[in-house]
Amino acid sequence: MAKLLITLKIKFMKTLLVATDFSAAALNAAYYASDMALAINADIVLLNTYDIPVSYMELPVAANFDSLQKDAETELEKLKTDLVNRTGNKINITTTAMQAVFFEGLKAVCEKVHPYAVIMGSQGTTAADHLLFGSHTTTAMKNLNWPLITVPKEGRFSAVKKIGLACDFRKVINTVPASEIKLLLQDFDAHLHVLNIGKEETFDPEIVFQSGLLEEMLLPVKVSYHFINNKDTDAGIIDFVEKNNIDLLIALPRRHSLLDQLIHKSHTRQFIMHSHVPVMVLHH
Repeated sequence: MAKLLITLKIKFMKTLLVATDFSAAALNAAYYASDMALAINADIVLLNTYDIPVSYMELPVAANFDSLQKDAETELEKLKTDLVNRTGNKINITTTAMQAVFFEGLKAVCEKVHPYAVIMGSQGTTAADHLLFGSHTTTAMKNLNWPLITVPKEGRFSAVKKIGLACDFRKVINTVPASEIKLLLQDFDAHLHVLNIGKEETFDPEIVFQSGLLEEMLLPVKVSYHFINNKDTDAGIIDFVEKNNIDLLIALPRRHSLLDQLIHKSHTRQFIMHSHVPVMVLHH
């Protein structure tokens, strides 16, 4: 019986994986993760991946590797100490430094720890950080098959009571991870606001049908539906989020989805990278 209880505890242990480059934006994301960990009783794994710069290649590779590994481990320990102090040592925090291409390293650690969510900053502090870590964030949003939360530079964790779901109501059975969304709502005791943005139409029977399917999929969760006519996707989302005080926005990555528009349209990509509200990407 004791063995069974231990197994169940391990199975249901929540882990937040925080990918950091030690920038100010990444530090803020780590703070966000630590506050979330306290709220949902989760552990934290701090991850830093690094690669040997081309300019270092003239020096012995072993020396480069050892130096970069040591630097990464030192910075991770500093961050861990900061988070331990911030949370009053109430959560378990471990660190991982590894030499790897960012996404491949992130994916490998995810497959090992099975995170409840991966948490990253939306951008770094310098122009180079913004270009590099912003690119990493975009790549992870599109390709990582684990829940991912991108935290804006000024984002702060508070009680997550209102969660928005950007949904285009296309093939919801195949695109909406209903069980994950229901678990999220349960863990935070939050209310779900489903947001559909489209062109002005008097009646679209397909949207009515798909919204009905989604409502059935999310039972017994009570959902508020908002149909907004706005040709500018990001403007519609921003307006909705601000007026309704949404704490977390869920986007679903699939071809031709709202997230696809947010990532690929230059002006809407700025919403993801500069949003005041964290964005959570869920894959089906």
